[in-house]
Amino acid sequence: MKFGIDHLLEDPALRRPLAGKRIALLAHPASVTQDLTHTLDALAGLPGIKLSAAFGPQHGLRGDKQDNMMESPNFIDPELGIPVFSLYGEVRRPTDAMMDTFDVLLVDLQDLGCRIYTFITTLRYVLEAAAAHQKTVWILDRPNPVGRPIEGLTLREGWESFVGAGAMPMRHGLTMGEMAHWFISTLKLDLDFKVITLKDWQPESAPGYGWPLGERTWINPSPNAPNLWMTRCYAGTVMLEGTTLSEGRGTTRPLELFGAPDLNAKALIKTMYDISPQWLEGCRLRECWFEPTFHKYIGQLCAGIQIHVENTSYTHANFRPWRLQALAFKALRLQLPDYPLWRDFPYEYELDRLAIDVINGSPLLREWVDDIKTIPEDLEIITRVDERAWEEERMAFLLYK
Repeated sequence: MKFGIDHLLEDPALRRPLAGKRIALLAHPASVTQDLTHTLDALAGLPGIKLSAAFGPQHGLRGDKQDNMMESPNFIDPELGIPVFSLYGEVRRPTDAMMDTFDVLLVDLQDLGCRIYTFITTLRYVLEAAAAHQKTVWILDRPNPVGRPIEGLTLREGWESFVGAGAMPMRHGLTMGEMAHWFISTLKLDLDFKVITLKDWQPESAPGYGWPLGERTWINPSPNAPNLWMTRCYAGTVMLEGTTLSEGRGTTRPLELFGAPDLNAKALIKTMYDISPQWLEGCRLRECWFEPTFHKYIGQLCAGIQIHVENTSYTHANFRPWRLQALAFKALRLQLPDYPLWRDFPYEYELDRLAIDVINGSPLLREWVDDIKTIPEDLEIITRVDERAWEEERMAFLLYK
């Protein structure tokens, strides 16, 4: 299959409208061609392409920041001599001065298919800025590596944040090109816009279900997104960032496992299966131990659970990571009602809301977990309504049917 960048590089006719224009690129470490050349370098080598600026999202253009909420500076690219602007530093939205440096912005970002992944919000912000400044935007489309499944509660009105760009569920099932179309429509943006589409994307086909296993190398789009298995778990395990439980940062399998020094993992797994085995389909859970080298519980032995989605037990249509992680929280609350589960800190600069609520786009999930009288069906009912509504809404924006 072909990604958008490879399609652009191979077709001179496709690039013809860029001739004589000042071109900027928004990219990150995973923005590479089929032969693993970074998109910025590949574009710089093309005749007729005049690069005038570049932009980096969270973690940087080439990848310079390991942890969350670590800002990146602006700098001059040492080889190309063009400014590289950080959209996760002094500003989150491009300034007027930044927008004045180009005519056409090419966006080449590998997403993880999850609402909380900040590249989606950065996409929204640059589309809004482009509309305001009458700039052209082309999306060099890439696969959604977790395919088309939809899962989770929709972000509620008033809960928008840098990890919540709009009213979509946690797993949205769109590519970045499709997401851009949705933003333009729902925000009523007026701008010159184009998607350089994927060729032969097959989000329903095993074993990749969206990612072309065996064809394309996985490059970390952010430091703690090391493999396809993490991306499959991420729509659930990302909620651990709003808790006192470790999400495995500081280990070699971040966001595929979770735990804490005082966790009884075996008992937790049993309680999860007792409460709602149907929410645990499509994967295998394994009791494990790990010792983080940074982030939560540095140097402490943690009892934990690893979510295995890399073997024959993985069933793409049945695996529901958001429900799985919600169930783990519920099981822990039932076992230990006073467990200090929710982490209280300024998550992505939201100062007056609990991190778990910012992540979920409302307090609904936390309230379900904390109410010992609620059962899985209570959460299932309200979640299914949101998922079905999104299934219908997104149909108009699907480029690959």
